[in-house]
Amino acid sequence: MMKKVNIGILGVQGDVEEHVASIKSAFHEITIDGIVSVIKYPEEIDSINGLIIPGGESTSIGKLSNVSDFHSSIKKKITQGMPVLGTCAGLIFLSNQIVQNSSNTSQKLLGSLDIETERNAFGRQHESFQSEFPIPKFGLDKFTGVFIRAPRIRSIGSNVEILAKLNDEIVAVKQGNIIGTCFHPELSNTVIFHKYLIELVRETL
Repeated sequence: MMKKVNIGILGVQGDVEEHVASIKSAFHEITIDGIVSVIKYPEEIDSINGLIIPGGESTSIGKLSNVSDFHSSIKKKITQGMPVLGTCAGLIFLSNQIVQNSSNTSQKLLGSLDIETERNAFGRQHESFQSEFPIPKFGLDKFTGVFIRAPRIRSIGSNVEILAKLNDEIVAVKQGNIIGTCFHPELSNTVIFHKYLIELVRETL
């Protein structure tokens, strides 16, 4: 009998409730009985088999490295193959390098995703926007991405797959068990990214 899918949402800040709602909707669309867990303590990491690192403030997420073994627990599970979705600030936290400029503060990164990112590269809060672009891997001609203080992917490693581009900008990537987006898929009108995460988790069970 297959284990029940348990998706954890890192619950330290960001769009936690929106991701919880999106995962529940994805479970309903896939017609499986899964579990959503809001993760606030390192010891809870072992109970999940998929993780979402929400958007919000990337430096706040980076401070997890100072909270017991939270940082190492997440990285260990990802290294062991646990699927993870990092959105906006979550993408930055997963990356292995960040462009240093006047908008950056020093923060510790997981270094699990072979990309270089730049914080707030699409503009500040008042410059947030929505835009449509295709996602060929999902068979979508139009996906509406919501960009809020969005990071830019400056470069990617040779083992990183491009999932989506907005004009010439890479806005979604995949590397093995890791998915990263510059935008907030939990605020779109489809849960396609959450369904994709669940599919990756089911392949590992």
